[in-house]
Amino acid sequence: MIADTIRTNTYRLGILRNRKAMEGKVVLDVGAGTGVLSIFCAQAGARKVYAVEASSIVEQAVRIVKLNSMEDRVEVIKGTLETVDLPEQVDVIVSEWMGYALLHESMLNSVIFARDKWLKPGGLILPDKAELFIAPINDLVVEDRLNFWSTVKSQYGVDMSSMTDFAKKCIMNRDITVNLVTVEDVLSHPSKFADLDLYTVTMENLRSVRGGFRCECFGSSSINAFCVWFAVTFAGEDKPLVLSTSPFSPETHWKQAVLYLDEAVDVMQDTKSTGTRRREEEDD
Repeated sequence: MIADTIRTNTYRLGILRNRKAMEGKVVLDVGAGTGVLSIFCAQAGARKVYAVEASSIVEQAVRIVKLNSMEDRVEVIKGTLETVDLPEQVDVIVSEWMGYALLHESMLNSVIFARDKWLKPGGLILPDKAELFIAPINDLVVEDRLNFWSTVKSQYGVDMSSMTDFAKKCIMNRDITVNLVTVEDVLSHPSKFADLDLYTVTMENLRSVRGGFRCECFGSSSINAFCVWFAVTFAGEDKPLVLSTSPFSPETHWKQAVLYLDEAVDVMQDTKSTGTRRREEEDD
């Protein structure tokens, strides 16, 4: 994920632009990984950073902190956020908690736990806001994958066209697929269907995140899927900083989440597609 320059640079700028809120303060990095965000916080002037990480990568984080001569300010702690015991309350929480489609395999529950247990009143959370968007698409890649089975006989002399229905079931039966969606695939302007305020969202709220959407198609095409992506915002003294995983933005390692329809639907200019996107906790 360090190689994801959009992700890493946005976090770096989001932290450094909050230098005044960081200087001399105590920071908690939830799911610190290699510790890069913790080091950014120390570079921004934090007095103490608690880098909490449950996986074995924590050993590398210790080495990286030492390599950057940050041992006096960054303390790496192995364990889950729910089980570790910090010696003090914190002024700032930073975390790269987002999963695919924002909430699939995310760490938001841990961030909420940390906020409720360790964040001082009036403390800062980075990022502090998340939004979910949806748009209909025509995914030509899936069409090519399905049509492939009809071409096998001409290439290899073996008729495998019966695989088409099986391949379709394998693709369409997935709850969510992570793909890179191109701008050309998108058939309408995006519709925002959910907002999350990290200062107020609760674990109970996350059990069912849902919202209605309404999209108007650009022209004549065929909808065979819907694309879901997210954006998170870093508050700052000046202009807020946004990390977007939109197909209209530079590519990130999150790419986009694709929800395939059972059957494609033909549409024309200004055709309206409406519905409700719902994410239940058991989806994970």
